Amino acid sequence: MSDKLKAEALDYHLQPRPGKIRVEISKPCNTQKDLSLAYTPGVAEPVREIAAEPDNAYLYTAKGNLVAVITDGSAVLGLGRVGALAGKPVMEGKGVLFKRFADIDVFDIEVDSDSSEAFIDTVTRIAPTFGGINLEDIAAPACFEIEKALQQRLDIPVFHDDQHGTAIIIAAGLINALELQGKSLDAVKIVCLGAGAAGIASMRLLSAMGAKRDNIFLVDRKGVIHSERDDLNIYKQEFAHPTAERTLADAMRGADVFIGVSGPDLISRDMLLSMADKPVVFALSNPDPEIRPELALAARQDLIMATGRSDYPNQVNNVLGFPFIFRGALDVRASAINQAMQIACARALGALAREPVPAEILTAYRLDTLAFGPDYIIPKPLDPRLIDIVPAAVAQAAIATGVARAPYPPHYPSPQA
Repeated sequence: MSDKLKAEALDYHLQPRPGKIRVEISKPCNTQKDLSLAYTPGVAEPVREIAAEPDNAYLYTAKGNLVAVITDGSAVLGLGRVGALAGKPVMEGKGVLFKRFADIDVFDIEVDSDSSEAFIDTVTRIAPTFGGINLEDIAAPACFEIEKALQQRLDIPVFHDDQHGTAIIIAAGLINALELQGKSLDAVKIVCLGAGAAGIASMRLLSAMGAKRDNIFLVDRKGVIHSERDDLNIYKQEFAHPTAERTLADAMRGADVFIGVSGPDLISRDMLLSMADKPVVFALSNPDPEIRPELALAARQDLIMATGRSDYPNQVNNVLGFPFIFRGALDVRASAINQAMQIACARALGALAREPVPAEILTAYRLDTLAFGPDYIIPKPLDPRLIDIVPAAVAQAAIATGVARAPYPPHYPSPQA
């Protein structure tokens, strides 16, 4: 980052008041009567209602529109284990996105814990405050254990965005890219470079959507994850199968799809040339992808490419997912964000990219034209249709799978006299 951009970023976070989020009052507090309703004696009435029926917290408090964005600071935004407090600007930033895109309120919580169990215990104890938990920037493999334990202990959605958010947007884009290339998910060879949270979650979701496990080649720092390796954790073992392929270059030969969630400049031109006809390349390392689009497109005019960057077409951006997933889950008071809801989100995003693009999106992105094709396989984050389409799809999936506790669309009954 240049000195100028660094100064601008620091000034943005400092002025006119430190930080990026704040708490605001949502009810009138201008008169003595207002204050008596907001606090004592009026506040006793909702307390009694909630004590009698805990679900009334959704009616009389902010719980139903409040998400905790929680980290332990162990894997913050590509910067590594910087600690819980240093992760706070990122958690505040996540809060900004929740509010901007889905009008969801957020408390960011940074937990200084020395073990997974301590973190799990802390989150469990504070969970009654919230309608949902968004886990953020927690290193693998601990993130898998933490998420699973919290999902088992809590009756509200627990969602690790670094896993599932990334997986959902990858799936949405890949469905469309493969359609354009004349290929089907159940028949393609997929190479995924990066076997951490995002890589494993993405391969799990693609498997659930039809990809064959035997056609998925997961690659970590030591090479292809295969059944003869004795150094694999239980999460990598899910994708270990017999194969003679050992290196990334081996795996790339004949591959239809490459998904990179790893690091910069790890894919060579020769590897790209060894892929099958009409390949799909998602080079998502950010800010520097596994292979630069300029190099990739110069080598293969028949490929469709996506990155994690906003200055290239087809940005795989988690903001297309998590605000709208939580919006749908909160609207029906879901007890979980399950795989069916994730797939519903991916399919809704994929379908939206095939629709005609409104003029206001062209204006927002300073484009003359935009239509479904190799350079537009994923909706743009500023598409105003997202808030209407994606939460509804997620909510309906929650209802269909029995995790919803309220109808859709949400409504608020009048208190009984």
